[in-house]
Amino acid sequence: MPPVPFPARSQLTICFAHAAYQMADRFAHRKTGIAHLQVRTLDDLYARASEADVIVVSMLWRNDLLGSASKLKFVQSISAGTDQYDRARFQAHGVRLASAAGVNANAVAEHAMAMMLATERHIVSGRDHQARAHWRPMISAIAEREAELTGRTIVIVGLGRIGARLARFARAFDMRVIGVKRDVTPGAADADEIVTTAYLKRVLPQADFVVLACPLTPETENLIDGAALAAMKPTAMLVNVARGKVVDETALIAALQARRIRAAAMDVTREEPLPATSPLWAMPNVLITPHSAGETQAYEDNVIDILIENLDRLARGEAELRNGIV
Repeated sequence: MPPVPFPARSQLTICFAHAAYQMADRFAHRKTGIAHLQVRTLDDLYARASEADVIVVSMLWRNDLLGSASKLKFVQSISAGTDQYDRARFQAHGVRLASAAGVNANAVAEHAMAMMLATERHIVSGRDHQARAHWRPMISAIAEREAELTGRTIVIVGLGRIGARLARFARAFDMRVIGVKRDVTPGAADADEIVTTAYLKRVLPQADFVVLACPLTPETENLIDGAALAAMKPTAMLVNVARGKVVDETALIAALQARRIRAAAMDVTREEPLPATSPLWAMPNVLITPHSAGETQAYEDNVIDILIENLDRLARGEAELRNGIV
């Protein structure tokens, strides 16, 4: 079904659908004059979707809304990931779709750096000592002391917006950067070396840090499996700010328990929330954050920038959207 003409701003209604983000409040600050509403639950989204020409949404989305939201012309995803959207159904209903890719690239890259620094500089254990009012004595064993990032090697799997930003940060710390990506052209200016995914296991033995910043695809699911973990140095650290399914979690737990790798920092897990029964919670060599790497005080405004640009493009009848998917 071909797209129908996009309504004028004065006729538009936007439905912002998110359980936590203050999308409608931040949108109101733009003084666009466009009518809008906010829903927080799936039930409310189903109840009010028929009012909307545009829905701005992420995990509350359900594809059967395409059949019930009769006015719907455009969905702006709040998230960079778009696994939840059935592209064929969007095309069949003539509804456009765009992602929020890039809105949190800086935040996620900063989070990955923070995880490495928190571990290497013993910030995590320092906080634990503070809670016990314990002043840790100086450490005699060299290998147990705080370490520096300078001169270390980082392998970044995925050199998209997040990976490229992280490479720049790593270079600022005088680290050696090896990038791993599906296509080595075009390259990344801040990587010392770039290899294709097929050569991942060849570069893993060089890594002091392996940071996952790739999308979840059939090719990247379980990319870090038992064999990949075995290829890493026992002193290496794995950082996952990608998706939980990029890592074989059972193999990771075994490698951590056996100290075949030194540590892991995980913002994502295969099942979220991470079950209370997971052994990862109690491991002293694991740092866990609750899929919060992309969280930033600028998130709503960053998404709204993309939304407004796409509304303008649709109003002009342009075929290409910023981060356009359908």
